[in-house]
Parts: sequence; structure tokens; C-alpha cells
Amino acid sequence: MANIFDYMQWRDIPLAKTEFNEIDNLILARFSYFPLDNEIIHKNEKITIKESYKRYKENGSTGRILQKEDIDLYPILANSQRFGGLYISDFENKIDEELEKQFSAITIHLPNNYIYVAYRGTDNTIIGWREDLNMCFSDTVPSQIDATNYLNKIVEKYNNPGLKIFVGGHSKGGNLAIYASAFCKKDIQDKIINVYNNDGPGFSEKIAGTQEYTNILNKIQTFMPQTSIIGRLLNHKEKIIILQSTQTGIMQHDLYSWQVLADHFVKDDFTSSSEFIDQTISNWLIEVSPEQRKEFVRVLFEILNSTQAETLSQISSKWFSNAKTMIKSYQQLDEKSKEALNKTIAVFMKVGRENAKLELKNKAEHKTKIDNDNI
Repeated sequence: MANIFDYMQWRDIPLAKTEFNEIDNLILARFSYFPLDNEIIHKNEKITIKESYKRYKENGSTGRILQKEDIDLYPILANSQRFGGLYISDFENKIDEELEKQFSAITIHLPNNYIYVAYRGTDNTIIGWREDLNMCFSDTVPSQIDATNYLNKIVEKYNNPGLKIFVGGHSKGGNLAIYASAFCKKDIQDKIINVYNNDGPGFSEKIAGTQEYTNILNKIQTFMPQTSIIGRLLNHKEKIIILQSTQTGIMQHDLYSWQVLADHFVKDDFTSSSEFIDQTISNWLIEVSPEQRKEFVRVLFEILNSTQAETLSQISSKWFSNAKTMIKSYQQLDEKSKEALNKTIAVFMKVGRENAKLELKNKAEHKTKIDNDNI
């Protein structure tokens, strides 16, 4: 089995000599998570990936690392023929607690007049995860607007008659890639070749039903592991390409576990677990009104914020003391807030039990049919 590290060993050929592919997309989507702030790249400059890594080392290798594999991948990219010489520019990273927004993007300049606009997915900030959950009751979240404005700005800045655009991201970054590509200016949309959504969630029925979304469908490539959970949230109208992961459950969201063969993913089918979770969440969204979902999210994050932590890592690093704080915060909630939290969780559990019974019944009927066919 092979992953993107194996791909980098096998495919270290300059991009000018071979076509950009779905694995290249995944690597650049991951690059958007790398610690590019702390003066690694300045506002109005273009530097190579190799130079960015050099500055990162000179800066004491400081900055938020979300996955330990990033530490290993960064120097490999920097010293490779395929990616090291690529120029990057226009890095943005915004966290706004008041707007409940976490947004980050980077532009990578490819050979032959291509650019890849990469949107970062959810980091481990509590604000980032809250914005993700806000999608369950809001048609549009602030980072989607920022993503659209960013794409418009980048293309206007580097525009020329032959410019060709890839847009992509992982997790929420994939959702941002689709949204920005759908709602950007029409002349910019015409320059987009592919939109890469790497296990990013879908959209509300309202957004998925717009003409803008429909216009971009044939350019979207959505990749999900066989037991996807994050990616299957909300509505997808585009074709979904299912791939193999060496992880299980929600950990399949880790793109380092995605399996590759040559220059493409190893394809698969959704597991029954993924189908079960998808149906459970879909039914929960039907039974719980947007207003109830909004109140649930508000109360949930009121409890999380009581810990004074800014990231989920900070909560888990002192789990015992933070758990006591959250329990105390729950106990101090007014009765209306407790009811909103408890009722929403109860509905989810009820839907889960009903779907579990239905799945067992379907399996039993399928087995009976096979047994009868064999008689």
C-alpha cells in the first residue's frame, strides 16, 4: 500500500514535464495547512516552496503544526524537483471570534500558466470547528464569502488571456473551493479547469439548488474515503469518487492514510458504516429545525468556551480539569439551554437506533434472499 510519501519518491518529476494530477492536488491542498505565518511569507511577495521551508527552519521551526506528518512532508516538498521550485503567494490567515470565522488560503503558481488556489480546512481552533457546525443551520458562513472574494482578487491580480485555474482544498477547504468557484465572477469561472474537493462537506439544499452551483458541477472532482463522515455531511450533487484509506472510521479523514497507485487514488466503495452515518445525520437534519440546530451549537460552544481554551488540543491536553469545568458549565446553564442541548442529542440517538434496526432488518432480508437462491 502506498500514500503521498511513496508518490513523492516515485513521481519526483518537474510539473512542467508531466500533467498535474489528483495526487498533486492532494499534496497542495495539504500544503495550505503548513505554518506559513510568523513572517514566513510577506504580504506582497512570491517565494518558492523551498525558500518558505528555509525561512521556516531559520525561524526556529515555529508555528502551528496540525499533524506530525506535515513536519516530514515539508522538507520533502521543498527539496523535490516537482514542488520545490513552485512559487507561492498571497497567503491569508484570518480568525475572527466575533464573526465565528476561520479562513486561510494560499496561491501556488504552476508551470504553463496554471495556478492552484488552495483553501485550508478546519484547523484545531474552536472557532474553526464552530464555523463548520454553523453550516448545519446556515446556508452561508463567513469563510465562504472570504473564499469567493479571495478567488476573485487572485485572478484579477494575476490575470492574463491564457490563465488556467485549479481550485482545491481538504475538509472545509474543499467546501470553500466549490463555493468560491460557483459564486465567483463568470469570466473567472470560465478559466477554472478543475475544482478539487478532498472529503469536504456539502451544502444546504438552498445552495445546492442554485444555478451557480449547477454551473460548476461538471468541473468538480470530489474524493472521499470509503468510510467518509465529514465529507458526507449535507448535500452533494456532483459525482463522488471513493478511495481506499488505511485508517478506520472518522480517522479516514486523514489524507495521509489515503492510498495511491501511480498518479491516482486506489478506488473503492462506501462501507455500510458510512452509509449508516450518512443516513443518520440526514434524518437528524430533517427532524431538527434550523433554529434548534443553531441553539444546540450555541449551547455546545458555550460549554467548550468555559474552559478558556482556544484550540481542541488545549482542551484534550488538560482533559480532566477541562472536563470538570465543562460539567460545571453545563450545570449552570438555564433550563431552556439544557433542554435545547439534551433534546437535540436525544433526537440524534433516536434516529441512530432506528437506522440501526433498519440496517439489521435489511441485512437479515438480504441473507434470507441469498439462502433461498442457494436452495
